[in-house]
Amino acid sequence: MRRTVPLHRSLLIRLVATSMLIAVCAVGATAWLTTELTRRAVVPEPSRALTADTDIYDALIGYAATHRTWAGIDGVLRPLAERTGRRIALTTPDRRPIGAAPADAMNAVAVSSIPTAAVDPLNSDGGLIDPRAVGPYRLAAADRAVLDRIAADQVACLGKVGYRAETTRTPSGRPVVGPPDGRRADYCESWMLDEPVGAERAPLAELTQRVAVCAGEEKLFITPVFTVAYGSGPQLQTCLDAERRAQLRPFVAPIALLFVTGPAAPEPAPGVTLSRHNVLRIVGTTALVFVVAGLATILVGRRLVRPLRMLTDAARQDARQPVPVTTRDEIGYLAAAFNDLAARRLALERQRKEMVSDIAHELRTPLTNIRAWLESARDGVITVDAEVLEVLVEESILLHHVVDDLGDLAAADAGRLRVHRELIYVRDLLEQLVGVHQGSVPVTLEGDADPEVSVDPVRLRQIVGNLLSNAVRHTPAGGRVTVSLEVRPDLLVIAVTDTGSGIAPADLAKVFDRFWRADTSRARATGGSGLGLAIARQLARAHGGDLTAASAPGRGSTFTLTLPI
Repeated sequence: MRRTVPLHRSLLIRLVATSMLIAVCAVGATAWLTTELTRRAVVPEPSRALTADTDIYDALIGYAATHRTWAGIDGVLRPLAERTGRRIALTTPDRRPIGAAPADAMNAVAVSSIPTAAVDPLNSDGGLIDPRAVGPYRLAAADRAVLDRIAADQVACLGKVGYRAETTRTPSGRPVVGPPDGRRADYCESWMLDEPVGAERAPLAELTQRVAVCAGEEKLFITPVFTVAYGSGPQLQTCLDAERRAQLRPFVAPIALLFVTGPAAPEPAPGVTLSRHNVLRIVGTTALVFVVAGLATILVGRRLVRPLRMLTDAARQDARQPVPVTTRDEIGYLAAAFNDLAARRLALERQRKEMVSDIAHELRTPLTNIRAWLESARDGVITVDAEVLEVLVEESILLHHVVDDLGDLAAADAGRLRVHRELIYVRDLLEQLVGVHQGSVPVTLEGDADPEVSVDPVRLRQIVGNLLSNAVRHTPAGGRVTVSLEVRPDLLVIAVTDTGSGIAPADLAKVFDRFWRADTSRARATGGSGLGLAIARQLARAHGGDLTAASAPGRGSTFTLTLPI
């Protein structure tokens, strides 16, 4: 059975991993060296420039959200320019100056120059309305006090039901209560904070009416934090944002263009130069990567070659000793397969020697008998009569049977054992065999089945005849031999059972071995050549079936032949 190497132990994966490791080391070293040289050679714009520009933009948006005009903006621009080191200029959309810091920053604003950003609190980043654009919704101190008490009561109520509420305040001064996950308990009267108070009522009612007309909604309620409590429709949020911008426009500064530039005379950034020091660093890093790659390759190569050398040495020494399996990858599996092959070869060699010895023994007995009778006749010790000739014929027939059996086994080993199938009634063939083997031991046929199957009648007779001969030979007087015939789905079963002495469990696995006999003395009185069962099993398998044995000492044996129908 073919064994599959796990991926994490695969030789291919290890080679690929080693190559990838070398490539990663080379690429990593190159990238590091390039980055390091670039970082040291190139002087970039300070990283705080982006933060400074963001701070400038946010400060101007905040100013525009809380002032109706840009008057007094110079007082904001000067500190920003001094703190950030940037040159700031502010103009109207048609490029009329609004303010600048330092004073000459406006000179850098050309007619064709592109502004850094447009300052509009009603359309800030992402098109949102800056929350600092409060307009007419700023609450008086008394209104904030009332809402603060309501918010405190709600926080206490939510705390009793297990919510850890937090209070935040909008730029208009309104408190907002909510747990971190945004949930509220309906019985904590959360609606009270959604009611407009004081200066909020009139502009909120106006906004609600304008949004309702825009969205075509009859029933609409907008909360003081500009969320829709009642009403639905795809145009609702669009209308709310548009009408809110229109309502807040008179309360914020006009749209302005912002120009932010660097220092008045920035120094040009130096380019990357390959100085002698940098060249040496590149060469040194390359050499280091080469050495690391070489060491890794040598290390992996030695680990891969070591078991191959062991296999080579074992093959040269004729594989008398098994090769140690030290890995569990393809090479380890190769070593295990080599050990299995060596073990099978030694087993075949041992079997060949035993078979040669057995064949010599089987042929020696009849040849010795024939020679003894012939020498006796030559020397005039005996007279060549009919009895002597009968003995010589019997010994010759015995030799012929042994040679035929060996020929059948050789054909089976070479895959040339053929069967000639024809349709026969198996019961008729078994009845004939039962009649032939009747003698001192009664032989009976059981089963009512009479199937007509396609088999080789000569070979089937040979198989069952061998089984019956063995059963009768090993069954003492008073015993019996039974042949049973059974037809199963797509299977023909013939069993030969005797009541003889049985076979020891240690010998049961050897009954189909060539030249094996239960009698270790090899006496022919207790068995034939020892090839019959081996040939019978080969013939059964040539039919696509099998021959098996079951036995228990003192209770007889059963040999079962199964053939496909």
